[in-house]
Amino acid sequence: VQLQAYGGGLVQAGDSLRLSCAASGRTSMIYAWGWFRQAPGKEREFVAKISWSGGMPGYADSVKGRLTVSRDGAEDTMYLQIKNLELEDTAVYYCAAKRRYTPINWTRVAPSDFQYWGRGTLVTVSS
Repeated sequence: VQLQAYGGGLVQAGDSLRLSCAASGRTSMIYAWGWFRQAPGKEREFVAKISWSGGMPGYADSVKGRLTVSRDGAEDTMYLQIKNLELEDTAVYYCAAKRRYTPINWTRVAPSDFQYWGRGTLVTVSS
């Protein structure tokens, strides 16, 4: 499975941004996919997830209400829409996919729960 995230850039606080993640390869192995982010000097943290088919969206408590995760029904592409960007949203955003038949506690999602990773895309929010 290959994942490629794109859409990051330099934006102003209060703006909106949409990130995309394209999946290819053995996508039949994917059970769910999602987004993580890593701010400078901080650990990588879970942001949002969605099932491979596009159902059951879930979000970290810290971002609920401002982020929307979705997928394109026809293309193997996942999106992360971020509204009202804040300086604290500055981070490298990674898309990741979870393989079928592997356990996970959806109340405590960790990077180690996802087996496939793309290269991140940098989002920088300026004031």
